[in-house]
Amino acid sequence: MNKVWIITGAGRGMGVDIARAALAAGHSVVATGRDPARVARAIGGDPAKLLAVKLDVTSADDARAAVDATVERFGRVDVVVNNAGNFFAGFFEELSPEQVRQQVETNLFGPMNVTRAVLPVMRRQRAGLVVTISSTAGIVGQAFCSAYAAAKFGVEGFMESINPELAPFGIRTMVVEPGFFRTELLSADSTVYAEPSIDDYADHTRQTVAAWNAMNGAQSGDPAKLARALVHLAGLDEPPRRWVAGADAVAAVEQKAKELLAQADAHRELSSSLALDP
Repeated sequence: MNKVWIITGAGRGMGVDIARAALAAGHSVVATGRDPARVARAIGGDPAKLLAVKLDVTSADDARAAVDATVERFGRVDVVVNNAGNFFAGFFEELSPEQVRQQVETNLFGPMNVTRAVLPVMRRQRAGLVVTISSTAGIVGQAFCSAYAAAKFGVEGFMESINPELAPFGIRTMVVEPGFFRTELLSADSTVYAEPSIDDYADHTRQTVAAWNAMNGAQSGDPAKLARALVHLAGLDEPPRRWVAGADAVAAVEQKAKELLAQADAHRELSSSLALDP
């Protein structure tokens, strides 16, 4: 069945692949970004099925306008993909408060803005699917990623919590946790590194930046395959609430699950002895 998709961050990277995969499957796509002309050029395809719309996800007004444009053009919204994001990398002490706020504003409040705008339409329809692209960084924290992981851990909690709120209205949710895919996340357009200012971190910073620059464009994951798989899963009657994407992501989630169980069990007797005495 032809569905109507809204995809954020569709001017480059994974958003382009998701838009192309949805169009190839016969769906109608509202592809959004800060520069609609760039979005349209990047995706191509049948203009009868594609609408490029301006959307800065940090703007609630933009989000509402994009949803209104979608309904005006196509009459409904079946799938929204919260894909837009950026990456502020560096040691926490060297990241400025403004950079941390910008990270959370885009990667957490951005999906919230778009989801808030689309939910009234989906509730009226009594149907819809909200997809948010998270990351293995939303499951496993690591050095140099404190701001990014904070936002993605927030996405995980947000998506997990709205699922039972929306299920009575026929609205499903899916959080996607990709591993390393050959996207533009590590490019200069998407990644901002903290300005080095603390000698104790200097060597580690140089090594990490060099390693990530070398990784850019050499990641093992194929974003086009991810996009096609996502379109397939979105078409299921019961899409998965969580989709771990990539063999490296599966390994990371399995390891985290083992660690959580071990941590819960480590002080089981003490943890279980904290009830009020009768």
